[in-house]
Amino acid sequence: MGAVSLSHKGHRYPVEVISHCVWLYHRFPLSFREVEELMLERGIVVSYETVRRWCAKFGQRYAGVLRRRQLRPGDKWHLDEVFIKINGEQRYLWRAVDQDGNVLDILVQDRRDKAAARRFLRRLMKRTGAVPRVMVTDKLRSYGAARREVMPCVEPRQSKYLDNRAENSHQPTRQRERAMKGFRSTGAAQRFLSAFSGISPHFRPRRHLMTTPGYRTEMTVRFAIWDHITGRPEAA
Repeated sequence: MGAVSLSHKGHRYPVEVISHCVWLYHRFPLSFREVEELMLERGIVVSYETVRRWCAKFGQRYAGVLRRRQLRPGDKWHLDEVFIKINGEQRYLWRAVDQDGNVLDILVQDRRDKAAARRFLRRLMKRTGAVPRVMVTDKLRSYGAARREVMPCVEPRQSKYLDNRAENSHQPTRQRERAMKGFRSTGAAQRFLSAFSGISPHFRPRRHLMTTPGYRTEMTVRFAIWDHITGRPEAA
C-alpha cells in the first residue's frame, strides 16, 4: 500500500510534524493544547487550532490506510454497544472486533433497536467484504432480529461473558471520552472515533503475549508502517 504523502501538499509544516501531532493526539489521552505544548518543548511552534485541523483532515485518512493494510478479518466477530454522552444526551457506540481484537468498525447511533443493529450489520458487511462464521453478542434482542434478516447463516452466540473481547475494546475509548469531557455532536464523535479506532490499536499490540524483545521488534515494525503510510521522507 503506497504512502499518502500527496495529501500534505500546500501545508507550511513538513509531514514529519503533521504526522507526529496526529500520532500524539490519537495514541495518548492528550488535548490539542497539550500536543501544542509537547511540540513547543521540541522547539516547534504550532497552535492547538492547527493541530485540531490536522487531526480532522488527516486522522481518518491515516486510519483508512491502516485498515486497508490489515489482513482479512477473522471468522468470529464480537459485537457490543455502550452508552456515550454527546452534548449531554445519551447515544450508543456500536463496535465490532474479531477474535484477535482487531477493530472492524464503529458506529455512533441514537438508538439500539433492530433498525440500528441492522444498519450496523450491513455497514460491517460492506466495510469488510466478509460474513463471519460466528457472531458473539450480549443478550440484546435487537442483534438476533437483525442477524436473522441480514446474516441468516451466521451462528449466533449470546452471553455477557463471551463478549469480553468487544467490551475490552471499549476501554481506550472510555479513557479518551473522559479526557475530552465528552463529545459535542454525533458527527464529531463519529469522525474522531473512526480515526481513533484505526490509529490507536495499531500502536497497542497484545503486549501481554509478547516477550520484551518481541514487543520492541513489533513496535519498530509498526512505527515503520506508520512512517510509510503517512509519507515521511525517511520511509520513502
